[in-house]
Amino acid sequence: MALVHDYLKEIGGAEKVFEELTDLFPNAPIYTTLYRPSFFGPHRERLEKKLAGRVHQSFFGHLPFAHKIISPFRFFSPLAFKLFNFRTFDLIITSATGAFFPNSLNKQSAKLICYCHTPPRYLYGLPTGRDVKKYKVINFVLQFIFHIFRLLDFKYSQNVDQYIANSATTASRIKKFYRRDSVVINPPVEIEKNAKFGILNTQRTRACEPEGSEYCKIPNEQGYYLTGGRFTYAKRFDIAIQACNKLKLPLKIFGRDFSGVEAQLRSIAGPTIEFVGEVNDAQKFELYAGAKAFLFTSDQEDFGIMPVEAMSQGCPVVAYGVGGATETVIDGKTGVLFKGLTTDSCAQAITRLQKLKIDPQICISQAQNFSRQKFISKIKKLTGKYA
Repeated sequence: MALVHDYLKEIGGAEKVFEELTDLFPNAPIYTTLYRPSFFGPHRERLEKKLAGRVHQSFFGHLPFAHKIISPFRFFSPLAFKLFNFRTFDLIITSATGAFFPNSLNKQSAKLICYCHTPPRYLYGLPTGRDVKKYKVINFVLQFIFHIFRLLDFKYSQNVDQYIANSATTASRIKKFYRRDSVVINPPVEIEKNAKFGILNTQRTRACEPEGSEYCKIPNEQGYYLTGGRFTYAKRFDIAIQACNKLKLPLKIFGRDFSGVEAQLRSIAGPTIEFVGEVNDAQKFELYAGAKAFLFTSDQEDFGIMPVEAMSQGCPVVAYGVGGATETVIDGKTGVLFKGLTTDSCAQAITRLQKLKIDPQICISQAQNFSRQKFISKIKKLTGKYA
């Protein structure tokens, strides 16, 4: 068996799933276009140790400053994957985030399973990390290039023997753009591992565990709201910030800037907004445990693992009701879904949540539907058919 991922340079939801696959198949070599553990932040030590001796990167990964030209490199990514030798493998699992074309590889006689996080968002009109539409000339030129890419993307999609979609939302996109059926296996959440940071009673009378953590200080009796992740345009953190500005609510934001949007976010942040920087998993779950609610304003998210992580700590979620959040957040039970990606709509949803009595145990129970154990069981069952 071999495992394939677009590139390994940053840690997001797709990389969390891929890490789980590397744990599930510890003897499988890993193939990718670019491997840069120096960009893993607080996850670097863990991942470097786990992936040591397993990663094979393409010719591109050996070029100087490759990490800085990774976006235009997608033109050459089919060649990078085709040059890998998969002749000795019986089964190949690709983890496709939509950025490159890992399914272009020469699978030889192997069966090819694709865990699809989404078809390429930039090719099919979905919001991406950067708002290129505001650059009219550049966008005009890109549409011609994207047309060619869509033809290639469809061609390579037919190389797959079995698609796995991370959500029903993604499954519908696979059906629409590739005309292929898929099996839905949601990303895993390590419920039990993070339980020690969870709420100790259903009234949430304690902020978090352990007591006195730097990341769980409550700024006032009202408590704080929370959002975070990769700082990219599509995550629309500006909506959460402006909603909390309007309601004068404390908001903590964690994460790392990947698209140069942090400066703009800081420029609109009011006095109740706090940027806590990039955090490791333990610190992130402490933040969840101490929050009044997690604000998820991502635009048409493919799945969205963070709302599930938040609910695993008994923390309700206020989410934009389009995409993956509609499959995880139960409106009125584990949080509030709002229509219209606007400041007013988000603020109204927060106000509605404040009037509800959300039971943290219901949030935790809902999160358990997306546990690591269920993910492992489903992956093993599916791959067993091709063993």
